[in-house]
Amino acid sequence: MDYAQLANIEAEQAVLGSILLESDLIQECLLIPEHFAQSNHQQIFRAMREIDAAEDTVDIITVTTTLGSALDQVGGVSYLSRLAESVPSTASFTMYQQLIQEAYRLREARNVAASLVNSPTDEKISEVYNQLSSLMEIGTKKARSKTDILLEIYDDVNTEKGDITGIPTGLKDLNDMTGGWQEGDLIILAARPSMGKTALALNFGLNNSHKKGVTDIFSLEMSDKSLTHRMLSSIGRINGAKWKNPNRDFTEMDHQNFSRAAAIYENYLINIHDEPGQSVFDIKAKVRATKKEHPEKPHLVIIDYLQLITSVGKFDRNDLAIAHMTRELKNMARSFKVPVILLSQLSRGVEQRQDKRPMMSDLRESGAIEQDADVIAFLYRDEYYNKNTEAKGITEIILAKQRNGPIGTVESLFVKEFGQFLDLDRQAELNI
Repeated sequence: MDYAQLANIEAEQAVLGSILLESDLIQECLLIPEHFAQSNHQQIFRAMREIDAAEDTVDIITVTTTLGSALDQVGGVSYLSRLAESVPSTASFTMYQQLIQEAYRLREARNVAASLVNSPTDEKISEVYNQLSSLMEIGTKKARSKTDILLEIYDDVNTEKGDITGIPTGLKDLNDMTGGWQEGDLIILAARPSMGKTALALNFGLNNSHKKGVTDIFSLEMSDKSLTHRMLSSIGRINGAKWKNPNRDFTEMDHQNFSRAAAIYENYLINIHDEPGQSVFDIKAKVRATKKEHPEKPHLVIIDYLQLITSVGKFDRNDLAIAHMTRELKNMARSFKVPVILLSQLSRGVEQRQDKRPMMSDLRESGAIEQDADVIAFLYRDEYYNKNTEAKGITEIILAKQRNGPIGTVESLFVKEFGQFLDLDRQAELNI
């Protein structure tokens, strides 16, 4: 690959010249100085940014004044004049920007690849993947016009979608509050241990697959076999305790239920990724592969759980690592247009209060999680703390945050031995 492809000097000159001709273009410009290959162009553009920040007009005189003693280094007043004179029209300004961004991506990709050659380690591979993923996003997404956005909104207004606009949760009352899990949303499902958050997440995944969707489950704690046991129990209503020794403990009915559940599960599009030490970038790569394989199917991503994701990079504090992960996962949800259900542990502070229903402050490293999440749901079972409660089998799903919907509490029936979450009106039907 020759230098002309890695450094589009003509495009750089055209952008700078366009801004000198039409000062307001600096406010529309998406570039940063580092996008320019030539150092003198970086200096000129940096001066233009300073002038605009001071709310002055960008022209040859103000640029010359701002550069001061550095003017000769960039080519002098004569070079600035040639930049302005060389641009026949500013109409192609957006195209010039894109050409500069493309060249920058190629230069940086070459540097990143070279760093891997010099240090071929597993950690470096993850770092390089992260950097290349970020590079691919530079300048690749074009802003939609107001007309495009309004046409999409008009289509929404005139299209009957029913009450559920996202992926159904499998629980009617929860659907009523959320409209289902919406594409692009990061959903935090948090609880203290033994509240049933993994079981509930698996129920969400099974329901999506039952509706012909595809589900990616990233398990950082449990094996694929253990998770499959749980899902078979939920489908076939098999007591989960019997999986320890099914040959001994299964009844004839259990064997029948297992055969039925296995046949159903076999047809579900569920991918379990249980490799230890998975990072956000491992997760993104696998989600991308699933999207490529099933581009038209409703896609749900479940990650169990946040605090076990492997951090890539060096962070002075754990909260900074968590912030990086939640931000990347939110970006992934938006980029791939999938809902991401991210399980999270709660701090022990819950146990110190009389009312043990979780609150936002109970989230570990809560600041970043609360900021990046579109939905935050907590689980609470009074039966866990109070054996004499009247709410036996009832789990409260507390929607503490919903960016585009109401907050409140949904009650669900938790059949623990089967790992099932059901609507309360099914209690009599199931003789529970």
